[in-house]
This record gives sequence, structure tokens and C-alpha cells, in this order.
Amino acid sequence: MGRNNRKRRTPLATKAIAASAALALGGGGLIWANFYASAHESNNGQNQTKAAAASVATIACPDVQQKLTNVPAKAQQGVATELANLDKQITEAYARLASTRQAQAGDANFVQNAIVGPLKEKRAATLDRIRIDIQRVGGQVDAASLSALAACTTQTANQTNAGGGQNNGGQNNNGGQNNNNGGQQQGNGQATASAAPSASASAPANVGGQAGNGPVAADFVDITKVQANVAAKPRNNGNGSTGTFTTRCGVNANKNHNTDNVIVAPGVTNGAHHLHDYVGNQKVDAFATNDTLIADQTSCQNQSDLSAYYWPVVRIQDGTQDFDQNAAGGGTEGNVGKILTPVQAQIKYVGSPTSKVTAMPQFLRIITGDAKTTTNGLANANAHWSCTGFENKVQLTTQYPICPQGSNVVRTFAFQSCWDGTNIDSANHRTHVAFADAAGNCANGFKAIPQLTMRLVYKITPPVLQNGQVKNAYAVDGFPEQLHKAATDHDDFIAVFKNNLATTIANCINSGKKCQ
Repeated sequence: MGRNNRKRRTPLATKAIAASAALALGGGGLIWANFYASAHESNNGQNQTKAAAASVATIACPDVQQKLTNVPAKAQQGVATELANLDKQITEAYARLASTRQAQAGDANFVQNAIVGPLKEKRAATLDRIRIDIQRVGGQVDAASLSALAACTTQTANQTNAGGGQNNGGQNNNGGQNNNNGGQQQGNGQATASAAPSASASAPANVGGQAGNGPVAADFVDITKVQANVAAKPRNNGNGSTGTFTTRCGVNANKNHNTDNVIVAPGVTNGAHHLHDYVGNQKVDAFATNDTLIADQTSCQNQSDLSAYYWPVVRIQDGTQDFDQNAAGGGTEGNVGKILTPVQAQIKYVGSPTSKVTAMPQFLRIITGDAKTTTNGLANANAHWSCTGFENKVQLTTQYPICPQGSNVVRTFAFQSCWDGTNIDSANHRTHVAFADAAGNCANGFKAIPQLTMRLVYKITPPVLQNGQVKNAYAVDGFPEQLHKAATDHDDFIAVFKNNLATTIANCINSGKKCQ
């Protein structure tokens, strides 16, 4: 939390705590009360204790799913259920963190004793059930390494405003991500330092948004101050696949929403803890199977495209509410505000600059980006934010753009374009696919597949930054403890094609045509 080093002119400055108003949403919303103190105003040790306690912004727990790379098929459902339990435990712990600010201000040990300690115990029991699930079917697991993932830590407001201690350069190049193939130029993923607004030193920096869990002023940047893009696309070596295939699936005008995620939490209601837009396949929920997906209807003009395309909704936080203000995954978990429908949603498959592409296998699952970058770091971040008329600038990863009047917010994705040739999914939902390298090549025996790209456009009244606060903010839905950071944006896809459409897409791209 930032400090104000200027002495105040009023004797009220000696008061230990200033409390921001608690916000209760419709009786069922997440209640957030932030208490903060300026320790420099008094030499009282109690004051310092309160200031330290109030600076805790969120809870950071090891992402167990990313550590599990080999789960036997017979154990996958049980493990997925337990992973969803871990997410639920973190969500509940964060809600307790957000609603006990007064207790934290009076007791420096409150967070550890009443929140983090009990959370560790719950996680330890859940991790042990994961071990049992794997070993019961003959799988191997390092029990000591797994149990070591039980402990969680806390992050201060300063850490989260810096992207959770992450590289402010945006995407981590060591993560192996190369998004140039889809026309999504990577750049450094961030604005120049002078362009980034900072929260006022006297403001409670860990508070933001209608529900108090973000975004904050530092999460926004004026797009006109962002540097020009300096990243170069990989050159086509003459053997590349230059065609494109566009599928038109609408913008979810029919408001097909739910808070499930059948890829990461099959069979678990509210497994995402945030709301998704769905286009393409119209019957995607936690209980969807390959059989139900291939039998269902699609919003795509090409009725052979039954693929599931889904992403977290964007909300405007201007004091308005939506249908889910009292629902799990909505207001009760810090996802508040009016849900925005994109005014445009372009879904396009593109090729490789260095080779022909192989048709996508049926039921291939891909998640791009990371919903937990606030606590995981940016290694798997793949968020790209910009504005119409400014897409030649650096695509932002760790900040939302403030677009000038007449310009709309643009949100783009470029999915992994290399496939291991065997698996349609993996235990951590990542290792079966990969990004091409900087030259556009797939490594380690992976095959190039059509790269799915998406471009979503939103009409949003520009937020206003004033006195270190943001008014009329917008943000992507997310897990409540991730504080609605821009870098947590992500996108999900399940390939479901009829009438040999997957081969048609590959042939179109390989032949250099522009198809739809």
C-alpha cells in the first residue's frame, strides 16, 4: 500500500484508521471493507501493526493443476473434482479476507491464524485425496512434492499492482509463446513506464472496482501514450501456409452464459467461478461430453462447425448490476457490473509461416492464457488489449487500454499452433499443445495445426482516472482473488467439426485461399 509522506493539516491525522465504505451488492454481493492507516502519522506501534495488516490484498496459492502433467485416465475425473475443490477453498478464503478488514487492522496475525493457516489444512487434505486418486489406479506421484503445495502466502497491494511481482515487460519470452503467426504482435506487452498511471499514495491501493477486488487505477493506461509496436512477424520461408478460414458464429447476442468450465472442471457446477460468453456450440456446460457436443446445435453460420468457443465476459463497473449480482460466479464472488456483449467477434484460423498445417483432431481442447497470472506470474499469460485505430501499437498484457472517444476496446487471442500429434488434452491442459518459436517453427516433434485467432471488439465509455482512483472501470471476469487484472484474460476452445470440416480448414489454409 502506498504512503502519503505529506503531513496533514488537520488534527484528525492522528486517528489510526480511515475506513472506506463497505459495499454490499443486493444483499448477496461480496462485502469489502478496506481499512488503511498511515503509520508515519504516529510512532504508535499499534498504528504500524494496523497498516501492515491492511496492506494484504490477496492470497497466493501454488497452482496445483499446472504441476500435474501425468494423471492416469481412470483418475482424471476424481482429480479434476479435487482441483475444483482447491479453487473453491481459495475463493472462500479470499471472501473471508475481504470481509474481515477491521479484524485484520487490529491484529497483525489475524490473516495467518484465521485465514491462511486453516486454508493450508484444507488444501493438505485435498492434495492427499489427489494422491490417493492417482495411486489407486496405479499412477505415480511424488507425495512430498504434492503436499508441499498446500501452503499459501499473501500478496500486498504493491505486489499485485506490479503484476504480482511479475515481469512488467508483459509476456515472459521464456514461456515459449510466440503470437506473431496470428497477427497478434507480441511486442513487450506493456506501455512505456511514463504512460502507466499510478495510484495515489494516500489511496487504499488494494481497493478497486465495485466489489473492491479490482481493477485499480494502475491497471489502466491511455492507449495514445503506448509505444509503437517494434515486434516483427516471422518471415514466410516459402513453405508456409498462407490461407485463412473465417467462421462466423455471432457475438453471443442470445446471452448464452454459465460459470462452468468443462475443460478444467468437468462435472463441477461453477467450476470457473466467473461467467463465460459462449458462441459456436450451444450446449456447453460442466456436464457436456464429446457425444453431447457433436449432437448439439451451433450459432455458427457454417452448421458443420460445432466447436465451443468461450471466454470470460467483460463488465462495465459504473454502478449498474446484472442478472447474476446475487449468484455464484457473479456478484457473490466479486464479478459485478453490467455484462457487455461484443459489437464484433471475429474467429479466424490462420497458417504457419514455415510449414503446411495438419488438420485439428476432433475434440482437441486448448486453453490460451492463464486466469491466475496475479498469483502465478506471467509465464503463461496471453492477454492482448488494444483500441480500434491503435492496433499498430504494443498489444497490452498487464493493463487495460483507455481508448479515446470514437475508438473501441479490442481484445485479441492467438492460440497455441503446435500439437503433439497424439493427445487431445493433457492433465494440466497445456503440454499437448505449444506455441511456435520466434521463427514460427514447432519444436520437439510437434506438428503445426491451424492457429485459432479471435478478435473481440467492445464499445466502452472510457474510464476516468482521478486522484489515483478509477471511475467507470471495466474488467474481465475472473477468480475473485486474481483482482481482475488485465493479464488474467484467457480463452477456451474445443474442436468439434462435422462433414470433414477440419480437413477443409487445413486444405484451405495450405492452398493459400481465404475461405469461410
